[in-house]
Amino acid sequence: MDVHTPSQPTSLELVALTKRYGPDAVAVDAINLKVAPGSYCCLLGPSGCGKSSTLRMVAGHESVSSGDIVLGGRNITHLAAAQRGTAMMFQSYALFPHLSALDNVAFSLKMKGVAKAERTARANELLERVSLGHLAHRKPGELSGGQQQRVALARALIMQPQVLLLDEPLSALDPFLRVQMRAELRRWQQELGLTFIHVTHSQEEAMALADLMVVMNHGRIGHPREVFNRPVSEFVARFMGGHNVLDTPAGRVALRNDHIQANLNSSENSSLPHIAGKVTDVEYQGTYVLLGVAVDNTASQQVSVSLSETQFLAQPMAQGDTVHLSWQPTEAHPLLN
Repeated sequence: MDVHTPSQPTSLELVALTKRYGPDAVAVDAINLKVAPGSYCCLLGPSGCGKSSTLRMVAGHESVSSGDIVLGGRNITHLAAAQRGTAMMFQSYALFPHLSALDNVAFSLKMKGVAKAERTARANELLERVSLGHLAHRKPGELSGGQQQRVALARALIMQPQVLLLDEPLSALDPFLRVQMRAELRRWQQELGLTFIHVTHSQEEAMALADLMVVMNHGRIGHPREVFNRPVSEFVARFMGGHNVLDTPAGRVALRNDHIQANLNSSENSSLPHIAGKVTDVEYQGTYVLLGVAVDNTASQQVSVSLSETQFLAQPMAQGDTVHLSWQPTEAHPLLN
């Protein structure tokens, strides 16, 4: 692959993929997943849900207990990591501190016996692609966190992978740089035409990046907008955030915080589904105000309500106020479990 030419997008399929660390320790339980060529897929979930184990199995750094990994129609389940057509970008970046950025990027080609002139030229091209050509001779300790990440990305790309695997690549960055770098990751993925599989515990990160988002731990596979607006289970609704899980006469439902109306007057929207409670928290969040409401004057069912700043200023509410909450029936999404 010429580094200036996007590679041919490649599909990835996991078939009943399972990882056991013992008879009673199942880290990944027969998951099935199809990732279309050229997609940005995020594996999302809490610690211990199996997302990193899944990524390591795809990379060949973890053995598969059962099931298959199929890359571009080729079964790679039992191939060595170097034979798979994947490359891994680690959370810690794992750069060699004594080598320059250029030598870090070129290192894998050196190990393969590629001539110095060729590997240097390819490493320089990739450093230029990630806007680090002018810092090629600096060592990792002389680079910022974002610059180190770009070196790690270039090092992964030099092996011309069909799929790039990213393990929590933004978690070590400060919040401002994290937002900047996720935009760059998305841009690079689109320019290169590669399939990216990205593990994260951040809902915001996954929603910003993914074409396909997989919420692990009895979760859901789908487009970020679909997963957020129509969570299939209580776990997904609570993990994604921004939702309330309510028991109603129609069953258990998920209801977005910003789809609930809050009024001090009980006669407002009385024809709609409604509940009453006391305000326990009022948090100003800049563009909106987040209310915490204990339903039926107890803390047994806490409801969060997101009001725009304009809505709140038109009818200010304080801790201890009794409020009446209502919503459109079509906004309440039934949960399967």
